[in-house]
This record gives sequence, C-alpha cells and structure tokens, in this order.
Amino acid sequence: MDNCTVNRNVKAFLDEQYACIQPNIELFLKDDPVNVPGKFTRKEDIEISGFLTATIAWGQRKTIINNANKLVELMDHSPFDFIKNHKDSDLIAMKHFVHRTFNSDDLLFFIHRLQRMYTEGDGLEECMTQQSDQGLAVMLSTFKSNFFDEGYLDRSTKHLANPLKKSTAKRLLMFLRWMVRTDLADFGIWKSIAPNQLLPPIDVHSAKYARAMGLLNRKQNDWAAVQELGEKLKELCPEDPIKYDYVLYGMGAFSFFRPLSELRL
Repeated sequence: MDNCTVNRNVKAFLDEQYACIQPNIELFLKDDPVNVPGKFTRKEDIEISGFLTATIAWGQRKTIINNANKLVELMDHSPFDFIKNHKDSDLIAMKHFVHRTFNSDDLLFFIHRLQRMYTEGDGLEECMTQQSDQGLAVMLSTFKSNFFDEGYLDRSTKHLANPLKKSTAKRLLMFLRWMVRTDLADFGIWKSIAPNQLLPPIDVHSAKYARAMGLLNRKQNDWAAVQELGEKLKELCPEDPIKYDYVLYGMGAFSFFRPLSELRL
C-alpha cells in the first residue's frame, strides 16, 4: 500500500462493505442470474449454463432469470449432456426461444459451437482462456474470433464482446468472475487463470460509484475504463481485486450497505 494512489479511507470503506455481504448473502443474491448456474454441481453444467446465462444478461433481471431457466429446461436440465449428445430433433423446441435480440438462430449457433468445444477440444475453459498470458483483452478477442470462425450469422457476432474494439465486455467479465473467484456466489471452478488476472464488469451503476470514490477518472465507460478501475482495485487487494465489484454493484441497492455519504475522502 506504500505506493497506493487510492485514498486509504476508500479501502477501509470498501472492505467494511464487503464484509457485510456474507451475512446478507441470501438477500444479496435473491434475484441474481448467478443462481441459474448455481443449481448445478458438475463443472461442465455450471460453465455451460453460466455462459449462456451471461450471454443473455441484459435487460430486466426477472426476464433474464426466467429466460436463463428456460434455456436450462430446453436442455433437459442437463446442459453438458445435452450439448454433447443432442440430436437434431432435440433442437426443434429451441426454435421459439428469444431474449431481446438474442433469438433462436443465435441460440442454435451457440449450441453448435459449444458442442464442438467439448467434442473436438477440451471444453469451454480451455477454449476461452488459451491466450490468458496475453491479458484479458487479447484472450477474449481471440475467443470471439475462434467462436465465429465459420458458418455463423453476422447478427450473432454482437452477442460476444471484443475488448480490442473498446467494449467493456461486461457480461464476459461477469462470467469470468463467476468461474474463477471462490468467494460469495462465485464458483472457483476454473484454474487456468487466477483471480488477480480478472477485471471488473463495469456498468453505469458501478462506474458511478467508482467515480464518486475516486477509483475511476475516465468519463466514458469503455475498455480503458475497465482497465483503469481494475488497476485501482488491484492496488487495494492485489490477490483478489474484483471482490470489490460486489460492493460497487450493490451500493445503493441494499440497505445493509453504508451510504456513500459516510465515506470521508
């Protein structure tokens, strides 16, 4: 902390807020999409349902959760078995699925690509993290390029972000947090990358509180902002910086958190 550029009161405030989450975890996660993959215990079931849930995680939370549960139902509540062993006839029920702009054509393509990952490769973790030593921007950009290497519809490409084109990649970063971290709601089932390699999945709400605490100066919410906030959080907790994402997300939404007005900068 000797070279830390973050106000020490901010770290104390964030740590205190984070400590409030576990005693209130049921309330905190009551309407969270992470509950959908949280129904499973098998690694492959968690990562497949988590990936599809994160892919459609925009809009109203109730709708996200309902549609993510619908996907699980369409996969006969066994995502891994379905992805590996489904027949063409099993896909007929998928043809009416829609979540905002993610429709059945997109879903069928994603299922096809997931099947290839598990039958021709070593699964989703290996496919997504193969360039992790190059940083998350390159890793996620490479994953998208490989995902859409052939036979795709142009409309489907918008459902995976590319940080090298300045996207915040919020949903992919949220998915990585679920897979890599081990605390609170996160599963800790991916070992190819470490928690200290993660970056925060910022949105309008979390960015607002990050700026108010002096953790983010950039005005635009883009990949540069993700990197800036990630570096500041890493100063506060080098081994697990993204744990503070829970606080930035929850501030203002849950009464067990102290109000920001109590922070003395």
